[in-house]
Amino acid sequence: MALKCGIVGLTNVGKTTLFNCMSSSKAQASSFAFSTNKSNMGMAEVPDQRLNDLASLVNPAKIIPATVELVDIPGLAKGSSAGEGVGNAFLADIRLTDALIHVLRCFDDPALPHVEGSVDPVRDIEILEFELQVKDMESVEKKISRLEKTARHGDRDALRGIDVLQKCKAGLEDFKGIRSLNLSEEEKKEISDLCLLTQKPVIYVCNVDVESAVSGNAYTERVKEALKDAETEVLIIAGAMEAEIAELDDAEDQLAFLADIGLSEPGVNKLIRAAFSALNLMTFLTAGPKEVRAWTIRKGMTAPEAAGTIHSDLQRGFIRSEVIRFDDYMHYKT
Repeated sequence: MALKCGIVGLTNVGKTTLFNCMSSSKAQASSFAFSTNKSNMGMAEVPDQRLNDLASLVNPAKIIPATVELVDIPGLAKGSSAGEGVGNAFLADIRLTDALIHVLRCFDDPALPHVEGSVDPVRDIEILEFELQVKDMESVEKKISRLEKTARHGDRDALRGIDVLQKCKAGLEDFKGIRSLNLSEEEKKEISDLCLLTQKPVIYVCNVDVESAVSGNAYTERVKEALKDAETEVLIIAGAMEAEIAELDDAEDQLAFLADIGLSEPGVNKLIRAAFSALNLMTFLTAGPKEVRAWTIRKGMTAPEAAGTIHSDLQRGFIRSEVIRFDDYMHYKT
């Protein structure tokens, strides 16, 4: 599954720190605004205890987890759509992703000035969303202009497309993202070629200090209140602490570190699973002496399509599938 999850946010909010915790690739994090000129690419393994449980039964030669492709987009700023900060070149990188992780600064640090002069995560959400809306408006208006030329000749498809685009334009003019317009599947098909930025599902990550890692703080409460009516997930993660945990090679040391703070697992594990779900993905598992493996499929795939992720011949010659629920397999051990 070649689906990507983009990590976005204003500059100096901790995006690259979280990217490094999640990904096997390591990018350089900096305290200087607009200090990088390219997006970082990486892969994150999806934590899944079921793979270890299966491995304890079949003793495979290797374990292969599912993965998520990550894109760490350089920090944006107010006016990015018009060329401010790093400019709008990175908005094109966002367009190529399928879901977004929006990192919000929810900690105070006098040594790390906020690009807007103060810490206000709700304002930061509004700034980035507005920049994405501006780019979406450009895309929508360009397509309306193209279709209007065709519609003059009575093309019904063009007329239908214009109706959907006008609905999108009205929403954007009302400062609403495309994802909030409740478009039908047919309407979504009309605009699928535009890869609109505000149509992508979003996970919000409140990057907090260590003291706020368990229960959050006043900043995270404001974020939750602002997003209470949105169909989205809000996670609280202490990025600096997660970076320290990631440096520990021994799993027991990591668990001891987490236990001292009051956590049962690294926050980035929850984030990776949330990203996987936001991409509308799921897994099925296979187990044998060669490998225990999580195979990635889109939710709603048929059994033949799922078989095709293993090998195309299995899909072409599909007869039937024999499956068992994980809990039942672990109970009966056969």
